Amino acid sequence: MIGANEIRRVCVVGTGVIGAGWAARCLAHGLDVVATDPAPGAEERLRAGVANAWPALAKLGLDEGADQTRLSFNADLEAAVAEADFIQESAPEREDLKRALHARIDASARREVIIASSSSGLLPSRIQADCAHAERVVIGHPFNPVYLLPLVEVLGGERTAATAIEAAMAFYRRLGMRPLRVRKEIPGYISDRLQEAIWREALHMVADGSATTDEIDDAIVYGPGLRWALMGPCLTFHLAGGDSGMRHMLEQFGPALKLPWTRLEAPELTDELTDRMVAGTQAQAGDRTVKQLERLRDDCLIGIMQSLQQHDTAAGAVLAANEAARYGRREIPRWRADAEVAAPLALFATRVQPAWVDYNGHMSESFYLWAFGEASDALFRYIGIDEAYRASGRSFYTVETHINYYREVAGGEPLRFTTQILGLDAKRLHLFHRMYHGASGELLATTEQMLLHVDTEAGRASEIDPQVQAALRATLAAHTALPRPKEAGRQMAVAK
Repeated sequence: MIGANEIRRVCVVGTGVIGAGWAARCLAHGLDVVATDPAPGAEERLRAGVANAWPALAKLGLDEGADQTRLSFNADLEAAVAEADFIQESAPEREDLKRALHARIDASARREVIIASSSSGLLPSRIQADCAHAERVVIGHPFNPVYLLPLVEVLGGERTAATAIEAAMAFYRRLGMRPLRVRKEIPGYISDRLQEAIWREALHMVADGSATTDEIDDAIVYGPGLRWALMGPCLTFHLAGGDSGMRHMLEQFGPALKLPWTRLEAPELTDELTDRMVAGTQAQAGDRTVKQLERLRDDCLIGIMQSLQQHDTAAGAVLAANEAARYGRREIPRWRADAEVAAPLALFATRVQPAWVDYNGHMSESFYLWAFGEASDALFRYIGIDEAYRASGRSFYTVETHINYYREVAGGEPLRFTTQILGLDAKRLHLFHRMYHGASGELLATTEQMLLHVDTEAGRASEIDPQVQAALRATLAAHTALPRPKEAGRQMAVAK
């Protein structure tokens, strides 16, 4: 099987909502994508779908080489799959169609290429039945919107090789996803079986008049939906048992399982029920189009995931790992005597966190200082001031800061920082940071800082460690040729 890091070209077979989502995610991770679909107007709809998803992907951060122009379209299925390194099929959910389609793909794709199906519940053993090389056929079931939600369920059929499953999971991780291995070949897999139970109960309640569509949605959005974003039903119910956990919860609430609280068999989908569902959801949408609702949903999902990222949990942990892989921010380079020093240094990148945003929807002025402090910490790690150094009773303290604000920036937008050393002596460090928009390159703010090296145990200034001084002197030497910032040394005054 082709290794995850060797995959350069992905073929998307089927360009509906799911296929377009796969195309957008792959493009955002710097891959070439060729799409194929026999439906009239498929290419135009695909490109429109990718374009609509791109602003959300840009907010999360694009990999090097990410570009919508790397998307091509070929109506000939066999030609489209022939040169692909990974194939993701997203055709309509019909077993006969997928079975025949996979036989055609299998006959034209290179032997070492994985063929994944986006099926949401069909058995992979049935889908791969007519394939000569069924060992490379897997299920890779994503969730809409594919370009944002990290979960993808992965499973194989009776003839699927374990190496194919592992290779597919490794590739999905490369795409910033959270692959979930489904251990048994069951219809509906895991997540859709859970969603289907809620959906069927919702239909029952609308059918018998117990609730309307907006009441059902509110019951999830304002309650369990919020906690499901960070922990599932099992862990949630474990907490419901108090200090004794799940055991006490089951002892206390287990008898309720015998009560008629749910009706898991699906109701008859009558014309009346259909009309109620349609009328209810149309009233909820109001005058907003589907595309407008998609963009609203995307912005909200980004906010939730970035909020969870601050706590390194659930979908936020996946986002943090993906950003760490992209920017390498957890591996700040260290100065070496034989290395060329950048002028200026570019050591830190982040994005505007939800907690940094004020009532105007922009980054609050106090968090500019916070962000610049993170840039200073990156500089400290570069010159050798780490946990061990601080544990030895030595550190830099900031004694003066001047910030200039040039442009507002909204929540979720990317930031990058540069650092210039302006001056240095045995105990003091004079530096200058610039904050830029990570996508547009616009200058957002600058800060000038004077820092004093201190003996933290004695509570007084002390000389900088010789090795740290060497790093700073080398950096200062490289920065001496840079123009002095026009903001440096400014005084605040009202002109007379």
